[in-house]
Amino acid sequence: MSSTIRVRQEDPAQQATTPTTRRILRRGAFWIVAAIVLLVVTAAVALLGRSGADASVRLAADNPAPQGAMALAEVLRQQGVDVIETGSLAETEDAVSGREGASTVLLWDVDVLLDAGQHDRLLRATDDLVVLDPVFVELEDLAPGIAQAGASDGEFDADCSLTAVEKAGTVDAAGSAYRIVDAPDATGCLADSDRYGLVVVPNGAGTVTLLGLTDALSNAEITQAGNAALALNLLGAHETLVWYIPSAADLGEQQPLSIAELTPPWVTPFAVMILLVALGAIFWRSRRVGPLVVENLPVVVRASETMEGRARLYERGNARLHALDALRIGAVARLARTCGLPRTATVTEVVDAVAAVTGRDRSAVADILIDHAPTTDAELVHLSDQLLGLESETSERSRPEWKP
Repeated sequence: MSSTIRVRQEDPAQQATTPTTRRILRRGAFWIVAAIVLLVVTAAVALLGRSGADASVRLAADNPAPQGAMALAEVLRQQGVDVIETGSLAETEDAVSGREGASTVLLWDVDVLLDAGQHDRLLRATDDLVVLDPVFVELEDLAPGIAQAGASDGEFDADCSLTAVEKAGTVDAAGSAYRIVDAPDATGCLADSDRYGLVVVPNGAGTVTLLGLTDALSNAEITQAGNAALALNLLGAHETLVWYIPSAADLGEQQPLSIAELTPPWVTPFAVMILLVALGAIFWRSRRVGPLVVENLPVVVRASETMEGRARLYERGNARLHALDALRIGAVARLARTCGLPRTATVTEVVDAVAAVTGRDRSAVADILIDHAPTTDAELVHLSDQLLGLESETSERSRPEWKP
């Protein structure tokens, strides 16, 4: 008669049921709440970051931080200058055209967003243009003949006839320096050898002023030396000052290419093919699980079925050593009983006892019971046969009537 394993349930009347939606939601309530909180926090951080993005720009007129220029803008307003902050070229053109009299435009293109055409429009729209820390592209379009000349730092004395520089007396700041290469009408001020921290280039009836010593405008440095006098006279020469910091709105038709435009044409069909292959593999390898079946308990399961099921799992996972260890554990327990050892005997004691009973070399017995690890199915079967043979031999030689 085959052995069986009986699985019982404490409450025989209880039946297996499919989890309801309410039960699933109750179990996952913590994770659902955590996900909602995470989404809310992420949205709040994104909104706060976006609202404070402009205020964090260096030398922005609404930035109260040490690197901002809010102090200068407020003092200019107190002196009667209409300071208008703009974020696009269109807004700047409207602000300039809607005012009577001359105006000054301060250009601070932090990310170098404007192109040559937009630079031309800006030159035509403004009377006096002040460019902060211009780079090569801006110099080429707005002040040809002026070149970058590295960084500059220190205290500079008034060394030109420009009114703002004369009233400043001395300027203590750091920033960029420029060299006059091919611009005979340009005027260089705040010199360090043949490099200048401020250069003025005529532009028709107006001027283009290049200010490299931008730290003089910051909240942290505006009170040093004659920095305030320089900034107030340079930017407050007219009744209107347009503080223009270009933004993404100036990109217009030159928006950055999208991912779809940057992707090679073969990527999309290849991705679709991979997706179809993945879906096919899922359909091929997936298990079709039917509805839950309610079965009366206790359930009777044949021991041979559990043994075969475990053997299939070992085979599928190539767990040869794990399967052999299961056989060895049973064999060691039976060999210990055969040799008359207690249940607390160690494997080493069992190996010694089996070697003494069978007369085999101890290392050979240890190799069968402990050491050898199979690498192929053939080795696993061979070791299994050796275990059976060792048990048979030990049992036979343990009998009182056995004679060598």
